[in-house]
Amino acid sequence: MSLFKEWNPDLHSLAAIWRIDEPEDFFAAQINVHSNIKSDKRRIEHLAGRFLLQYLKDDFPLHSIVPDEHDKPQLPDSLYHFSISHSYPYVAAIISTHSAVGIDLQCWHERILHLQHKFLSAREQLFCQNDPHKITLAWSAKEAAYKYQGRRGVDFIEHLPIEHWNEQDGILNMSINLKLTTQIQLINLKGYIYKDFSLCFCPF
Repeated sequence: MSLFKEWNPDLHSLAAIWRIDEPEDFFAAQINVHSNIKSDKRRIEHLAGRFLLQYLKDDFPLHSIVPDEHDKPQLPDSLYHFSISHSYPYVAAIISTHSAVGIDLQCWHERILHLQHKFLSAREQLFCQNDPHKITLAWSAKEAAYKYQGRRGVDFIEHLPIEHWNEQDGILNMSINLKLTTQIQLINLKGYIYKDFSLCFCPF
């Protein structure tokens, strides 16, 4: 087993990170799910993400997952709210019995320095101070918020502005305004910088 971390973000949710060291057949056999994804890497990430949902909740109804009108994966009866993220060779998942959730994991890439202007405002770039790790974490925060609100047509700078950024003991607490929801909603996110990747989830 390649469990990297498992934790309870709050009283109603479970989360975990898995490092994919196993072959594709391992995940397919564990969850009895077939994938038609052509890319080998994308296919194993897809299977590993669903495996992790069932690892967290052994009664998780994987075969009931369907996309909504915005292509957000969900369960029709909302028995569980969930979110999955993968950045090979890692996959992360979060499940809540209480409310919508979002999680995002991104492995490090130096090119993020040259892309930050595409998703961070000038003010947000000042938060990150040209640090590739912090820029990647800000990207993870916006991706987690995007998955949480579940709407198409998002401009990451205009619709998901970071309003608050505080770092303490290696943990980053952030707030983002969701501007595509019926009413503007401020959500809190928690972020971590690990050796190989950034991770952010919401709400907490």
